[in-house]
Amino acid sequence: MEGVLKLYFGESNQPTPDYIKNAAASALQAGYTFYTENAGLLSLREALADYYIRMQGVTLDPRREIVITASGVQALNVTIRCVLDPGDEVIVLTPAWPNGASIVAMANAKPVEIPHPLRGDRYEIDWNALEAAVTGKTRLLVYTSPSNPLGWVATEEDQDRLLAFCRRHGLWMLADEVYDRLWYETGTLGTPVPSILRKATRDDAVMVVHSFSKSYCMTGWRIGWLIARADLAAKATQLNEFIISHAPSFTQKAAETALADGEDEIACMLARLKANRDFCMQALRGMPRVTVPRPEGAFYLFPRIEGLSDSFDFCRRLLLETKVGLAPGVAFGAGGEGSIRICYAADRTILEPAMERLGRFLDKL
Repeated sequence: MEGVLKLYFGESNQPTPDYIKNAAASALQAGYTFYTENAGLLSLREALADYYIRMQGVTLDPRREIVITASGVQALNVTIRCVLDPGDEVIVLTPAWPNGASIVAMANAKPVEIPHPLRGDRYEIDWNALEAAVTGKTRLLVYTSPSNPLGWVATEEDQDRLLAFCRRHGLWMLADEVYDRLWYETGTLGTPVPSILRKATRDDAVMVVHSFSKSYCMTGWRIGWLIARADLAAKATQLNEFIISHAPSFTQKAAETALADGEDEIACMLARLKANRDFCMQALRGMPRVTVPRPEGAFYLFPRIEGLSDSFDFCRRLLLETKVGLAPGVAFGAGGEGSIRICYAADRTILEPAMERLGRFLDKL
C-alpha cells in the first residue's frame, strides 16, 4: 500500500550515521573483503571486550568468550542450536519477539511460554508459573531485557532470582540484551541497562546475545555478537562455519568505529526517543479503553485495549481504513492478545498523524 505510516517495524527511520558508513567504505578500500576467523575479527572482539569493561565493568576474554555473528538473530540461532536436542523444552518469557521461540521450534524442541503479568503500571515475572514450568526435559530459559515489545527491564532482584532459578534447576540462561542502551530510567541517557554478566560468573551457563542494529541504526548491516561460557562460545564458533562462515569483514570494521565513536549519536537518539515515547503515551492515555504500561527501555509501546479479542483483525482494519501500520499483540506469544505494539522510533512527521488516526479509529469503535 502507498502512504502507510509504518510503526510495525522494529527500527528507526533514521539512516545509519555517516561516520559508520564512511568507516565501511574505508574498510573496503583498505582490503577488508576476505574471509575472517569464524569467531570474527579479533580486533572487533577486543573492542567489545574494552566496551564491556567501560560500560558494564565486566572483564571478558575476547579470544574465548566473544563470537561475532551476522545479526542478533543469528546469535540467537547458534546459541539455541548449541544447547538443545530434539524433544528438549525451553522456557520463554513472553510477550516477546517471536524469533526466539520460533528458533526453538526449528531445533525440534518445545517452547513453553510464561507471560509477564501486568501489575499496576509495570510488567513483572510470574515466579510461581516459572517454577511450575520446569520438567525433566527443560534445558534453557530465554528472556529479553529491555523487552521487545513491552519495554520492561529486569530489576537487579529479577536478575538475581532468574540466575538462582537457572542454577538451581541446572538450566542454560539466554539473555537478549539487544536494547540495553535504550534505557530511560537512568540519570544519564546512554547509560546501559546492567547486564546479567555483572551477576554471573564466567563459569555460569549464561549466554548473552546482542546486536549493532538498534543502538547504532544498523538494522540492514546484519552484525551482532554473543557472549558465552568458553565451551559454548567454542561450539558456536564451529557452528558459524556451517551457517555463515563469519560476519562480513568490512561491516565488522565499521562496527569497531561504531563502538569507538558512537556515544554522542546514542545520546542524541535517546533524547529523541524519550520525547517520542512521552508524546505517544500522552496521546494514547487520552484515547478510550486504552491502558498504556510505562516502558522503561527499548522503543515500543504495548497498549492494552479493553474488549479487544482479535488484535490481528484490529491491526488489519486499522491499516486498510487509516493506513496506520501497527503490530498485533498476538504476534508476540502468550499474554500478547488484547494489545498492539507501536514502534515510536519514527520521527514526529509519522508519529503525530498516526496517533491522530488511531484515536479517530478507536472513537469509531
